[in-house]
Amino acid sequence: METTTEDIRNKLTGKALKVTPQRMAILEAIYQLKNHPTAENIIEYIKKVHPNIATGTVYKVLGVLVDNHLIKKVKTEKDIMRYDGVIENHHHLYCIESDVIKDYVDTELDELLQDYFEKKNLPNFKIEDIVLQIKGTFEKM
Repeated sequence: METTTEDIRNKLTGKALKVTPQRMAILEAIYQLKNHPTAENIIEYIKKVHPNIATGTVYKVLGVLVDNHLIKKVKTEKDIMRYDGVIENHHHLYCIESDVIKDYVDTELDELLQDYFEKKNLPNFKIEDIVLQIKGTFEKM
């Protein structure tokens, strides 16, 4: 399902954030790139249409979007920070050879993990989210 300009506007206003061209462009880039882009990927993408957006502004906006739960940070094995526009619960398949990250949705796994940790009754710890990063390699096609 494609994310429209109106969808992006609604996401921002839904978090009581001002709709700015920078925020619109950066969120659109994350949704269009669909590959858990780095800040550098996002900058390269938006500079084609918005050459005047400063690099510092991109990093600042990314921080605001993360803080407001519109995107998530995903760190790779190579310590590269990537950004994920899918905020619904999901996990990641991470290829250690190519550094590719793919979303993995599995409600059965979610239930299993939730039940497991409820039974463990971790003292003085409230679980907010459980996200797995499953490491391996994708077969060459």
